[in-house]
Amino acid sequence: MTARQERQRKQQKQQEQDEQAEPEPLGPTTLTWKYFGDWRGVLLAPWAGAMQNMHPGLGAGVAEHSTFFEERWQRLFRSLYPIGGVVYDGPRAARTARQVRGYHDAIKGVDRHGRPYHALDPDTFYWAHATFFMLTVLVADRLGPGLSEPQKRQLFDEHVRWYRMYGVSMRPVPGSWEEFRAYWDRMAERVLEDNQPTRDVLDIRHIAKPPSLRRMPDWVWTALRGPQARFTVWFTVGLFPPAVRERLGYRWTHRDERRLRLLGRLIHYGWQLVPESRRYHPRAKAGWARARGELPANAPLVEAPARYLPPESERGSGKHYVPGG
Repeated sequence: MTARQERQRKQQKQQEQDEQAEPEPLGPTTLTWKYFGDWRGVLLAPWAGAMQNMHPGLGAGVAEHSTFFEERWQRLFRSLYPIGGVVYDGPRAARTARQVRGYHDAIKGVDRHGRPYHALDPDTFYWAHATFFMLTVLVADRLGPGLSEPQKRQLFDEHVRWYRMYGVSMRPVPGSWEEFRAYWDRMAERVLEDNQPTRDVLDIRHIAKPPSLRRMPDWVWTALRGPQARFTVWFTVGLFPPAVRERLGYRWTHRDERRLRLLGRLIHYGWQLVPESRRYHPRAKAGWARARGELPANAPLVEAPARYLPPESERGSGKHYVPGG
């Protein structure tokens, strides 16, 4: 056996041991806790949805199995609970991660190009996680105080711990922040594709009124929807990697970039005026409360309210998070 083969054998053995070991949950000292459950992340939901759907396997799964476009707001807001729980549920985070992984078991098939896909294919599943990691980076770097390179490396290391919670193969995970940047660029330039699920995410001209605005008169929402849709697409396009913008046919100027950076600064400074108790999603807020001793460590996990649940006909499919189901 050559020295190289011996190194590879040891690396493989170490990876197998790491995957079998009980994963260590993230905690309140991490940057991921500080930024991932922050409500500013909702501004990037169309960005995350589009970036995920551009992956061939993930886009095919959405096209053939998802009801997302029939219940956009409900799907978005209920998904925040279990996905956030993988970060904020402490000792129970691994159980939450297994539940999230389980929702993907039956999402498989063959796409219109004859390519087989499965949501739990390691490359596909990791890509979805990579977008959540980069969403965290963008919230902190573009809508927050900014990140140093050491902080980005710290977030990268935390995202590896976060991904390990799912119990999925670690094979696709880059070895460092620098390697991840090369992976991200390669995916944007060579793998991601323009497809209908991505276009559907970006087409929000006729999006329904959010459940939280149910008391708003319909005519007011109709009047606001057009400008809101145009702004959302502009904002989302500005955060795309250049290769993705080019593939989707969007133009982005230096003036656009200056305006986006100014907007990011305004959001950052304005966010300082928001009380800390209102800055985080309920699942994240509860995690912080347990960490500070304001809630018992075994307090029941915060679950999505009924208004965000999937249609009755979909609740037994196993593909959806349904509290108590």
